[in-house]
Amino acid sequence: MRTPRQIVNKRYEESHKAERKAKNGTFSTSIPRNELEEIIDFLDKYKITKVELVRQGYIALQQQINDSYNNK
Repeated sequence: MRTPRQIVNKRYEESHKAERKAKNGTFSTSIPRNELEEIIDFLDKYKITKVELVRQGYIALQQQINDSYNNK
């Protein structure tokens, strides 16, 4: 049986689902378990969020591509 708080939370989530989907996105992807665990250990060790990993990786990849494009 659900608690009153769980009922309120579910109702809130259902009513704000479209808004949340409009503001946020996810990458649905899979990587090998051992690689995932290595990444998670690294992130935990340095207190880095997965979102920050994606942002910084994106910035680094952009810079790498821009550098290689400009060197041609």
